[in-house]
Amino acid sequence: MTVRLNHTIVPAKNKKVSATFMTEILGLPAPQPFGHFLAVRLDNDVTLDFMESAEDFRPQHFAFLVSEAEFDEIFGRIRERQLPYWADPQAQHPGEINHHDGGRGVYFPDPDGHYLEIITRPYGSGG
Repeated sequence: MTVRLNHTIVPAKNKKVSATFMTEILGLPAPQPFGHFLAVRLDNDVTLDFMESAEDFRPQHFAFLVSEAEFDEIFGRIRERQLPYWADPQAQHPGEINHHDGGRGVYFPDPDGHYLEIITRPYGSGG
């Protein structure tokens, strides 16, 4: 049996702002409308379907596995935009990246307060 994640819904105050931020910061194609969602397609065919919510929502965490070159590009865009970033999920190490499993990782917020993370090695992969 093969079970793969296909999509997940991401609440947003403004779906266009949040979905566009995601595609620009990660270097992905522009979000595409799908019903009342704006879908951001990742390279493994999973979509993050942004949906506007007038209600308060709990910020979510999204971690993206990227290559070393992609990390450099994305991290460059984080710094260009002067976004806050941390080496850890508790935000105890501001302005730093981590080197877990012999790779690199960093956490940063999106416009809705969702906690985004980019890593170059899967957790537990050693290194």
